[in-house]
Amino acid sequence: MTSLNSVLARAEILRSLAAPRKAVVGLAAAMLLIQGCAEIDELVLKSSDVAPLQFEDQVYTPDDALSTIASVDVLALNDEMREFVALHTEGSNAERNKLMALHIAIKSPAALDISYDPFADGDARTAFNRGSANCLSYAHMFIALAREAGINARYQWMEVRPEWARVGERVAVRLHVNVSVKTRDGFEYLVDIDPLSRGEQAGARIMSDEEGLALYHNNLAMAALGEDRTVDAWMHLVKGIDAAPEMSQLWVNMGAIYRFTGQYDEAERVYFRALEIDRGDRSAMNNLVFLYEMQGRDEERQYWLDRMRRYRDLNPYYHANLGDIAMEEERWQDAFDHYWKAYKLHPEDGSISYSVGLAAHRMGDDETAMEMIGFAIEKASFQVEKEKYRIQLRAIERQENAVLL
Repeated sequence: MTSLNSVLARAEILRSLAAPRKAVVGLAAAMLLIQGCAEIDELVLKSSDVAPLQFEDQVYTPDDALSTIASVDVLALNDEMREFVALHTEGSNAERNKLMALHIAIKSPAALDISYDPFADGDARTAFNRGSANCLSYAHMFIALAREAGINARYQWMEVRPEWARVGERVAVRLHVNVSVKTRDGFEYLVDIDPLSRGEQAGARIMSDEEGLALYHNNLAMAALGEDRTVDAWMHLVKGIDAAPEMSQLWVNMGAIYRFTGQYDEAERVYFRALEIDRGDRSAMNNLVFLYEMQGRDEERQYWLDRMRRYRDLNPYYHANLGDIAMEEERWQDAFDHYWKAYKLHPEDGSISYSVGLAAHRMGDDETAMEMIGFAIEKASFQVEKEKYRIQLRAIERQENAVLL
């Protein structure tokens, strides 16, 4: 894949506009945690089957939400946006040239000069008019502009490597959205206002437009929740579920609202719903553990805590995280052991192979170090990664040769 920072050289690095911090697609602010041994209704993925919200002696139904929250086309353009596209792509028939011109115009101080703001939610027109965006609103805007130019741009979901707390079992889950562009000549480019490093990535997939709309409502819901506008938050989540009911994250966030309003049975039900969609949803599991702890349901809490730990132990990034901690503390053997477990679980991740090699080097086992870093070079998807690994490999080789001499 190619980024737009250096299209001509096709340097493979996820970057569009430089920015200091990661944009996160909003998840329920605290912990989105999970549930246990009750009977599960037949899976129903319709907003009309969401339970009513009971809040401050009022009852709100899904129909109330769908009629109150206005429908929005997050990819709609205004005349100024159309003129922007025409001005900066006029005279070029090649997709890559149009893409490059559009990208330069968006980030150029002489044109749009859009800036990164992690709290700058909104649709494509809002981001364009405001001149600032987070990862999701930037994706709305870029996709809208690119499609106007005849470019095949799509949402891409990037899962960030989970970060486990050093004390306790809770896990921070971050999500990130960027744009994937595939040209007719077979090249693929990634566009990102605040790119993740390769070591932060734990997976990616193309998203539908409906999922992009659902995340728009999800982010507005999380913003409303942060401002104590509970009803607005719930209504936006209903709207999001109406757009893309198969997204487990929406159901988990809905559960956080039910938990806040004391509707514990409904919270439990939607956490189960999230797990029916994605049986490995860590946020749903975490939220169930927390819910059962609140209710004193110790047996069920322990069941899901144990299950969450089993999923954790099968996650290569959990072991890689332990390896990172051991490396920081200069416990080289422990670091190697943790990285090796991660490698056995996910041998195709070049960053893990590289970590194994670094730990082996610290232990004085340069033969293993060079072998594993060689694997990392083979598996690396991006040119900057390959070069980083090659530099380290050459350094070890020089040191090895010096010892032999």
